[in-house]
Amino acid sequence: MSYAAINGLNMYYEVHGEGRPLVLLHGNLSTVEVDFGRIIHTLAATRQIVAVEQQAHGHTADIDRPLRTKTWAADTAALLDTLGIAEADVFGYSSGSAVAVHLAIQRPELVRKLVLASIAYHKDGLHPGLLDGIQDLQPEHLAGTPFEESYARVAPRPQDWPVLIEKIKEMDSEVDEWSAEAIRAIGKPALLVYGDSDIVRPEHSAEIFRLFGGGVAGDLAGLPASRLAILPGTTHVTLVHRGEWLSSMIEEFLDA
Repeated sequence: MSYAAINGLNMYYEVHGEGRPLVLLHGNLSTVEVDFGRIIHTLAATRQIVAVEQQAHGHTADIDRPLRTKTWAADTAALLDTLGIAEADVFGYSSGSAVAVHLAIQRPELVRKLVLASIAYHKDGLHPGLLDGIQDLQPEHLAGTPFEESYARVAPRPQDWPVLIEKIKEMDSEVDEWSAEAIRAIGKPALLVYGDSDIVRPEHSAEIFRLFGGGVAGDLAGLPASRLAILPGTTHVTLVHRGEWLSSMIEEFLDA
């Protein structure tokens, strides 16, 4: 467990295991513990895990700067430079998957393979009306959740929880969007993972899979470098609870 001075942040990160680096990027309002606690030690048995906590999340204190996934990607790239990591695989969940996409576009030399859990490349990929009530979110609505409890345990200023919620509401008013051409141009193998009851429409998961080179008749054309997994009986929140499924798929994909 360490900190690095990154772009005005005292940025928290953890390193577990040895081998080829795999960077873990959490979702909004979350921490390494909440999103990756069920999988991190399994993955660390065969590779080096670098798990970060972004601005205002977990152990990383906030600074006077809006929250943006594009900025988080730049922070992550600067951390990898500081650690002397020239190339890594990247696993992003929820908003962390958007960070991973930005990282692959901003600094393609840093990224070998992508694991993108619940990624949508434009807002129409989400279920209609999903974010309609986001501006009404209040701290009491999350009382007793793993997100609130983890923040209270590890944040440098636990009393800033309402501030984080307000900044996330502002952040979510501007959903990340890329063109199909921008996604296609990434040119990295990607494992795309969704729950069958995720926040992303299943039609969109197939659409973005094609942009990463998938959606072909593998017996004729050969298996593509990218893969698509839709986990049955799984929501957006419970996707990262599927530790055994995720670890087996991620390790096999990264080692292929």
